[in-house]
Amino acid sequence: MRRTVAALFVLATAALPAIAGSEPAPAPKHVEKTFLIPAEDGYGVGECLSGGPSECGQVVANAWCESQGFASAANYGVAAQDEYTGAIGDAAPVKSAPRPLRITCQD
Repeated sequence: MRRTVAALFVLATAALPAIAGSEPAPAPKHVEKTFLIPAEDGYGVGECLSGGPSECGQVVANAWCESQGFASAANYGVAAQDEYTGAIGDAAPVKSAPRPLRITCQD
């Protein structure tokens, strides 16, 4: 049994360079992920992220993405009403909370 397994291992490793060289490896896929952050998270960064494109907002968004394991922020701002749960009103009036902030990170 050991000889059979060893022979298969040798054959597989010998054929590996031929298989690996026959096709190029697929390119890594572009990955994006969007995070929703409460507007009043206590860190005081809401002003930078909600004020539109700015140097302050880009620095904060990039730092957030890097802390989540991404390379940089592709986009940021105030989340649209249809981007988060609880945005669609129902018959019962509910106290309105500030809209969350949105940061889209990319690799």
